[in-house]
Amino acid sequence: MSLAESIEQLPEQKHASYSFAFIDEGAKREIRRQTLKAVAIPGYQVPFGSRDMPVARGWGTGGLQLTLSLIGPDDMLKVIDQGSDDSVNAVNIRKFIERVTSVNTTTDTEKASVIQTRHRIPEEHLKDGQILIFQVPIPEPLRDVEPSERETRRMHAEADYSRMWLFLYEDIVKYNQITIGSRYPVMVGGRYIMDPSPIPRWDIPRLHMGDALFLFGAGREKRIYAIPPHTTVEPLEFDDHRFNVEDFTDKVCMRCGSENTYLDELVDDATGKRIYTCSDTAYCEKAARQKGLLNG
Repeated sequence: MSLAESIEQLPEQKHASYSFAFIDEGAKREIRRQTLKAVAIPGYQVPFGSRDMPVARGWGTGGLQLTLSLIGPDDMLKVIDQGSDDSVNAVNIRKFIERVTSVNTTTDTEKASVIQTRHRIPEEHLKDGQILIFQVPIPEPLRDVEPSERETRRMHAEADYSRMWLFLYEDIVKYNQITIGSRYPVMVGGRYIMDPSPIPRWDIPRLHMGDALFLFGAGREKRIYAIPPHTTVEPLEFDDHRFNVEDFTDKVCMRCGSENTYLDELVDDATGKRIYTCSDTAYCEKAARQKGLLNG
């Protein structure tokens, strides 16, 4: 059965036999306690009892459990997938949360109090009081240098990150640059190396000293971690090989004309030429309206 079919078979909230937001209250309290611990220790991975959800693993069960545990009747929800409000993942997760909570939803980043995301941070500045919840496939930043879970736990406890620095150094020796694209490792609060989920490097600077609360949930790996507001987040770099974001110099969004957003590359079927559009579809639509390029 598909996710969409599962959603359609759920009863309406007013006739539902399940708790508000689907998860039972005891489970929500446990997830909230672990979330508070994650907020208290920025960047630290807190184990939690990941529940079975009516979606397949890989669809963002960790982020979904965080959202359902924290959302309230008065919240405004936004769900995005790689910047888009209209992808299959975003639409079906939004429908599911709507069905089990009856909360209001929006595509406007500024109006949302809870935002669940996969692989992007919205282009608009997130403000105090907003919560951005990431769907995380692989929470362990040391997995590429150490396969043992026990050993990575020890390395974090002792702040032994020498192998990660060596991994980056070897990358520079081979390619004369650090080639990591998404999942670029960052140091949180000067203590823990953290995996920021598969967001592009473009989004990394917006984690630093942000006003919003960033929460990360990995359902399959059963881990929660967090970046509280006004926390330092520094990408790993060397003095002679600095961190840099994707270069979109001389590239412009064909829809809104933006020159300072993260762009997706497409190919025009008619001409075969490369064209670019904003990854954040809601931001692109709003910018186009402000410039008079769209009606409504």
